[in-house]
Amino acid sequence: MTSNTVDPTTNQAPSPRLWFALIFVYLFIPLILLVCGGDFSWWQAWIYAVLIFLSGIGGRFLAEKRHPGILVERATSERTLNAKPWDKVLSPLMAISLTFPIVIVAGLDHRYGWTPLFSTWLHILGLILIALGYTFAAWALIENRFFSSTVHIQKDRGHSVCDSGPYRIVRHPGYAGNLLALPGIIMALNSIWTLIPIVVALIIAVIRTTLEDNTLQKELPGYQDYTKRVHYRLFPGIY
Repeated sequence: MTSNTVDPTTNQAPSPRLWFALIFVYLFIPLILLVCGGDFSWWQAWIYAVLIFLSGIGGRFLAEKRHPGILVERATSERTLNAKPWDKVLSPLMAISLTFPIVIVAGLDHRYGWTPLFSTWLHILGLILIALGYTFAAWALIENRFFSSTVHIQKDRGHSVCDSGPYRIVRHPGYAGNLLALPGIIMALNSIWTLIPIVVALIIAVIRTTLEDNTLQKELPGYQDYTKRVHYRLFPGIY
């Protein structure tokens, strides 16, 4: 599906201020983990910090290089105003639920030893899952030039269906990648108690995915045909 509509954000390079804000966020998340953990020699937390930073900033750098203007589009306040009413609540709620409550609980668990120590191989398996999940999510951002931070049909940008790359596997790979990382966080950061915020994050993600998918089927031309080729939203063979 193609369109001749001119993308008004094309070639609008993100400002240094925007890059600074993104870098701050992706440094602040692991910093919260380390501070709550009270242990700056916690090697699993440092590897987690590297993984979330590389995927978050590296993925956005590559996405901007491939689709100039995508970061500006994602950060434009007008997009939030045009978002579906339910997504004005779910979008920030999902972003927060996938990060801060999880790292706070994991850090406190490490500090106070609530969870018995896992074996090293479980820590390594967890880090591998985190790396795979965050890489998959970053790949979705890089692949899809309409990967917005809120749910809305981008008519001004010639919004069309993305069915390449990870979108051949599931319909919402950005969400799927972040969810794949969640069991990895439990194992890598040695925290059974993170199951509580993780379950909450999963519920929010499933609700948002369902509402977003229904919206795209109703409003985005070609999306219903796409669902006939790619049957699952998040988890192949399950959902």
